Amino acid sequence: MLKNITLSAEDKLVEAARERAQQERTTLNNVFREWLARYAAKDAGADRYRQLMQKLKHVSAGSKFSRDQLNER
Repeated sequence: MLKNITLSAEDKLVEAARERAQQERTTLNNVFREWLARYAAKDAGADRYRQLMQKLKHVSAGSKFSRDQLNER
């Protein structure tokens, strides 16, 4: 279900954003929905990273490496 919200922004900014969205063959509504989804998921990504690091805490490289060793190609 979609919910309507009201935002406030300068006229020039809104028009510039609409023009860019049009150039990208989308709408300002779609651009905002995509941004909102990324914004809402931002913490979820950090949580997934922490969970992965917790799962991999048993992994060890065996020793510390020098700067030169780390930069070898």
